[in-house]
Amino acid sequence: MQLKIQNGVVELSGEAILKNINFEINDNSRIAVVGRNGCGKTTLLKLIAGEYSITKLDSDADSFFAVSGTPKIGVLSQITFKDDTVSMVEEIRSAYSDILEIKEKLDLAQLKMETDQSQENIARYTNLLDTFTNLGGFYFEKEYEGAIKHFGFDDEQKKRPLYEFSGGQRTKIAFLKLLLSKPDILLLDEPTNHLDIEATLWLEDYLKEYKKAFVVVSHDRMFLDNVATTVYEIERGKTRRYIGNYTQFVEAKKVLSEQQAKDYEAQQKEIARLEELAERFRYKATKAAMVQSKLKQIDRMELIDAPESADNRKFRFNFDPADTGVKDMLSVKSLEIGYDKVLSTVSLEIKKGDRIGIIGSNGLGKSTFIRTLMGKVGPLSGEFKFAPRATVGYFDQQMAQYVSDNTVLDDFMSVYPHFTDYEARSVLGAFLFSGEDVFKTVSMLSGGERVRLALCKILCSKPNFLILDEPTNHLDIIGKETLEEMLNSYSGTVLFVSHDRYFIKQIAKSVLSFEKDGVNLYPYGYEQYLEMKKNNTVTEQKAEKTEKVKKTYTTPAKEKAKRQRAIAKTEEKIALLEEKLAGIMTELTLEDNLADYIKLSELQKEQEEIEYELQVTMDEWERLCEEESTCKP
Repeated sequence: MQLKIQNGVVELSGEAILKNINFEINDNSRIAVVGRNGCGKTTLLKLIAGEYSITKLDSDADSFFAVSGTPKIGVLSQITFKDDTVSMVEEIRSAYSDILEIKEKLDLAQLKMETDQSQENIARYTNLLDTFTNLGGFYFEKEYEGAIKHFGFDDEQKKRPLYEFSGGQRTKIAFLKLLLSKPDILLLDEPTNHLDIEATLWLEDYLKEYKKAFVVVSHDRMFLDNVATTVYEIERGKTRRYIGNYTQFVEAKKVLSEQQAKDYEAQQKEIARLEELAERFRYKATKAAMVQSKLKQIDRMELIDAPESADNRKFRFNFDPADTGVKDMLSVKSLEIGYDKVLSTVSLEIKKGDRIGIIGSNGLGKSTFIRTLMGKVGPLSGEFKFAPRATVGYFDQQMAQYVSDNTVLDDFMSVYPHFTDYEARSVLGAFLFSGEDVFKTVSMLSGGERVRLALCKILCSKPNFLILDEPTNHLDIIGKETLEEMLNSYSGTVLFVSHDRYFIKQIAKSVLSFEKDGVNLYPYGYEQYLEMKKNNTVTEQKAEKTEKVKKTYTTPAKEKAKRQRAIAKTEEKIALLEEKLAGIMTELTLEDNLADYIKLSELQKEQEEIEYELQVTMDEWERLCEEESTCKP
């Protein structure tokens, strides 16, 4: 399978969004697409999915979109639920329609074989069993059960009809179904948005083992480092391909840019030298041949383009706290949070300069805790108290959805009416709202632009305590890096919720983890937290294994019965393999097959595989017989 785009152009409403796209997907491709917000990443995915077409070029350049074979392309927007009354687990199981169809045929073939062990029935059963095994039939149930659990659904929710789930939950169910249906080309647009860390880790592991191709657009740098082996960057409507993950792409781009700048400068110096030489001797008849030679030398050069400066614009602003004298910022004592029931209980002391990252599975109350502190949700019991001089700058997830018919400038000045027009535009300019951008209405802004506007309004008040709920969700990678730089230079206190592991690693000095057995504060950074949790998990697994060994007890009679069952099962498998091998040997003697080299090669390969499996099974049978002294070969 191959999908290839050459010199692709995509125009929307007469405007070229993508100007020069060269892109290729092969079997097992693991591709990340990166670039600034608005560069056309989602447009590229829609082009691959067939929602857009490339524009015919007026030039002589060869432009095409070509696909070999008929690959199944999977995209979340195309996943629909035909029947809202079926249970969630039934809907997820429908992703395995091919396996379920083979399983039904296999069950029927087994029943038939039990009553009639003809060669034909045995061969049919064996072929179906091979197909079922190759499709993953023996582990597909374990696969979807694990996926459902890691995406935060419990056993009771699995049985619920789809219509009982919220819009966000339905999207997660559709996403799971898309992943488990295993299309030939899987298209993922910001797949980690709104996934907690546990679900993101599961998704990483799933994609690492994915046998087909995927293309992912994401601003999650750690995720891209862990799953991608090829990176395409879109910049100014053009693509450039890099081998490696995101970190390797960043380094390769830097090296490439530096080398191009050196090569360009060296070539320009050489051209200037040759032109100067030609100009000096232009009017000397005895040097005419030499002058022409130098001019031809310039003409024959393959000109190196001047390196385009990367679009690395960052928003910058000095927002150190106006009041730096507060030491004890917040005290939280036995605070029970939730709505109709307690989700978690929190006790916490936050001091000046603390940077605490809040993590944990969805549904345990991370955002509810923040909303309780901000007075959006009432506490169920317990108490919390801010310092009298604490000035809080609060960012919540809804700010990226904030809409208004006011212009950016008017919206900002409604919060800071004492600012002059010049002062307001200077502050907005620091957050990349320059020139005519300030006259856009808020409703016209992208999610990332609205986040920037919200941060601008919050930080301009120079608070000494920042409380942030998922501030990076709609920011591109450079936007995240900028926010990280700003927070790392900030001398105030920060409490934040995030699912972005790289962001947490860069900012958090402590980790507040919402876990099923309670809320725990780990007074060290994210990487140390992970190491400690890993060590605890290993210890728990060893203890659990030891406990299981202690509890294991069986009688000699049970062991004997177990061995005899294993022997009988092995003998049954040997009989099936011998039958299958006999069938292959018969086919090898047929005249039609003897004259067909390809068919003959396939049969010989199959014969070798069966003979190997038969030998392994015979060895196992002999081992079992040695253990069972009453066994007669």
